[in-house]
Amino acid sequence: MGTAKTFILLAMLTALFMGIGYLVAGTTGMAIAFVVAAAMNLFSYWNSDKIVLRMQGAKELTADNKSPMLRTFAKDVASLAERAGLPAPKIYIIETPQPNAFATGRSPSHAAVAATTGLLGMLTREEVAGVMAHELAHVRNRDTLTMTVTATIAGAIGMLANFALFFGRERTGLIGSLAIMIIAPLAAGLVQMAISRSREYEADAKGAEICGNPLWLASALEKIERGARASVNVQAERNPAMAHMYISNPLSGHGVDNLFSTHPSTASRVAALRRMAGDQINADVSPEMRRAAGPWG
Repeated sequence: MGTAKTFILLAMLTALFMGIGYLVAGTTGMAIAFVVAAAMNLFSYWNSDKIVLRMQGAKELTADNKSPMLRTFAKDVASLAERAGLPAPKIYIIETPQPNAFATGRSPSHAAVAATTGLLGMLTREEVAGVMAHELAHVRNRDTLTMTVTATIAGAIGMLANFALFFGRERTGLIGSLAIMIIAPLAAGLVQMAISRSREYEADAKGAEICGNPLWLASALEKIERGARASVNVQAERNPAMAHMYISNPLSGHGVDNLFSTHPSTASRVAALRRMAGDQINADVSPEMRRAAGPWG
């Protein structure tokens, strides 16, 4: 997605935020909403990684970690980052049985990748490499900042809409307040969806190039989808505005969650990756990664 289109989408979120402020408190409310939105964008720029990681309960993986599996995982992430021409990102672990992962940070030099314990426990080493390559592609494409700022503003729109229900009735009436409460988060979600879906296809393609085998990521996506249906990511459920940051929708997938999914269907993504595979399966893959067959164990 081009920079101009991304800017337009973020401007739409800011305008929506200001519009709700106007309905709640007139021109004063709109002015306050504009200041708040500007402050959130600035704060998110400098602290995007910290905001998201804290909200998802992520813990940094340090160099003194004694787990052989996690040390190997960190080594593979560093190797993939080198292949992608990126600085090695910080690595975080999220304690949840649901397999998933995301990347965050305002730039490649301030990036972080996070993986759930479920991801490392369910996927093979090659599949985890495919997932991490996808996240590093987001970093290289500089998607992470836009995705985090979008999540921050979308979450604020939801809170402001709830505020309008209780304090905006004098201007909008009960029906108007209810409409704001329903429509505003829905509109914000649609913008999130527009940002996320095209970026996921791009990151899949670039990630396949980085790890060297599109089928690793294809297999990982299928396992992640099955795992997401079988278990709940509590942190993601508490902060649904962050859902678009994960490689696969971390929400439970029941009812409304499926109506406005922030991700393309897994079947479509897997089909595209399998088409990519062709003659390049295992091409330009390091000998160490070639020997990494089988589960982590």
